[in-house]
Amino acid sequence: MDRIVVIGAGAMGCLFAARLARAGKIVTLVDVDESRLSHIAESGIELRDETGLTTVAVNVASARDAPTADLVLLFTKAMHSRIAIASVSHLADGNCCALTLQNGLGNAEAIAQIFEPDHTLLGVTDWPADHSAPNAVTAHGSGRIWLGGMTASCTEHASKVVSALNAAGLNAQHDGNVHSAVWEKAAFNAALNAMSTILNVPVGGLDSPDGRSIANAVIDETIAVAVALDIKLDRARLLAKTDFALANHRAHKPSMLQDRLAGRLTEIDSINGQIVAAAKRANVATPVTETLASLVRMGEPGRK
Repeated sequence: MDRIVVIGAGAMGCLFAARLARAGKIVTLVDVDESRLSHIAESGIELRDETGLTTVAVNVASARDAPTADLVLLFTKAMHSRIAIASVSHLADGNCCALTLQNGLGNAEAIAQIFEPDHTLLGVTDWPADHSAPNAVTAHGSGRIWLGGMTASCTEHASKVVSALNAAGLNAQHDGNVHSAVWEKAAFNAALNAMSTILNVPVGGLDSPDGRSIANAVIDETIAVAVALDIKLDRARLLAKTDFALANHRAHKPSMLQDRLAGRLTEIDSINGQIVAAAKRANVATPVTETLASLVRMGEPGRK
């Protein structure tokens, strides 16, 4: 997999595009922000990671001009997934695969409508990245990737994608239970991000008996939904991740809160909202998760 199209020139998109291009892959970065793409085309991506500071040249293109590829990486905000993946539908030629490592639920389903389930991959990553300029990205330490196919027949594709990502030092591995990994990350984000956004506090501001009680309730509700869908989640691991975040990431502002502070729409519908929607289909009660989603929506720009 040498020809890779990355959709979304945010911090994660730029991080992956730069790392893959530096490893010799033919990378094209796609975004709707023409100004950012122009800057990247002229100056490359300034990447600061564990190897130091490097400037990496990558190709840029509009969605309609995205070239034939072996792999599409989707890194837009989740609320833009359906439009973004549809904009490169010409790449779904029966050979190209598409991978989402985005937050939230429903992204793989959006991809599968265009690329078909047998060419759709999904996963999670904990690579940390921040923009410091339109064409500059910093990775604060290293991360890992867990990915798998949407269907069992995707195993061969998943192995090839893992190899391509590892050629760029991105620490990827195949996960046969990837759906559980995606749901566990959604549960963790649903438990903390919405509260942080509603209260306008970093993660440490949730470290109280009330905060922990609400977070635990969201985790338990999400587990109940997952069980109804025959997806196994590890409650002890989720509670441990929550405890670790409250103790060690106290100053962290989740992306949902950052979007709120910047006056942008948040990913609430793709995280808490998707959990609630799945719960309704499965006839599972999720009152705490649903209330948090409603409260975040009430503060969204343009919501009525």
